[in-house]
Amino acid sequence: MPVPLYQAKADFFRTLGHPARIRVLELLQEGPLPVRDLLAQIDIEASSLSQQLAVLRRAGVVSAAREGSTVVYSLATPELADLLDAVRRILTEMLVDQGELLAELRAESHG
Repeated sequence: MPVPLYQAKADFFRTLGHPARIRVLELLQEGPLPVRDLLAQIDIEASSLSQQLAVLRRAGVVSAAREGSTVVYSLATPELADLLDAVRRILTEMLVDQGELLAELRAESHG
């Protein structure tokens, strides 16, 4: 029996549900990067980064290519960059709304 679409979506978002994985995807938005560059830009142990990259790779979110002795990672599809941009816009809008509410609450308490 196939997995319902809502379950597949939940599994996908669960895959993204770790700060290091999100950071990897953000860095890969600019283009493919070798592991050493990812490691230099993410405050995480090499073994932990390797573990998080394996999760993303198994889920098909990133792809890995060997260039000599170096493994280079890239986003599996450009739509992932679009998703990260959409999340940024959504969060910005939510924060703007919260800021407006906070301003109203402050004005109310001083009025």
